[in-house]
Amino acid sequence: MSLFISEAAAQAGGQPPGGAGLDFFIMIGVFFLIMYFMIIRPQSKRAKEHKQMLEALKKGDEVVTNGGLAGKVREIGESFVDVEVADGVVVKVQKGAIASVLPKGSLKAKV
Repeated sequence: MSLFISEAAAQAGGQPPGGAGLDFFIMIGVFFLIMYFMIIRPQSKRAKEHKQMLEALKKGDEVVTNGGLAGKVREIGESFVDVEVADGVVVKVQKGAIASVLPKGSLKAKV
């Protein structure tokens, strides 16, 4: 019968040892804190920085989209941005699709 009942529980009269539930809640709390500081907080910080970058976007900035398209901002609308990718070629992209703003003169560099 000792296969089914641990000896500590058998000595305590069938009652589980005290404090076992508290240890579980402490472990869950520590796990939540680790998840918050390693996943939730950095992601919200990144989203905040991206939003600030989009709000500071102005005509003439050189940008790169999420698809890798690089060009110069020609017009900024409420939710779309016109990006000139070559002389006379203008592409309309969503504001959220702009990944980063490049330093001035980045697109003029010869490779």
